[in-house]
Amino acid sequence: MHSYKTLEAWKRAHAAVLLVFQETDRARHPHAFGLFDQLKRATLSVEANIVEGYALGTVPLCRRHLRIAFGSAAEAECEARVARELGYLPDSAVEEMEKLFGGAMRAIHGLMISPPVFRRQHLPDPNHPLRTTP
Repeated sequence: MHSYKTLEAWKRAHAAVLLVFQETDRARHPHAFGLFDQLKRATLSVEANIVEGYALGTVPLCRRHLRIAFGSAAEAECEARVARELGYLPDSAVEEMEKLFGGAMRAIHGLMISPPVFRRQHLPDPNHPLRTTP
């Protein structure tokens, strides 16, 4: 069985989660709690929705979660930029975040066009106790 961990979108989203959590924990600016909290939530949402869409195994559900992941990546990119402009995060950290979010968004867009859903055969089990015979 294939794994979501092979997806480039997930790899970039996961790297972004680690970077965002490390940098916001390191910064600890007293006025940035709300912004940092939302940045962390949006970033984690990107990764979580890629995984959830992959796991659900149908094209419509996968695309739905990929759209949510795409929107969360755009939100997180915006919040990181605001944090930099307010002086809460260093330029170098935000530049790396923007690269990761941009790469994740490009990869997510590609997955929306061709979802990573593998066809699963749902064949009835002839030995299932609740099976009725025709």
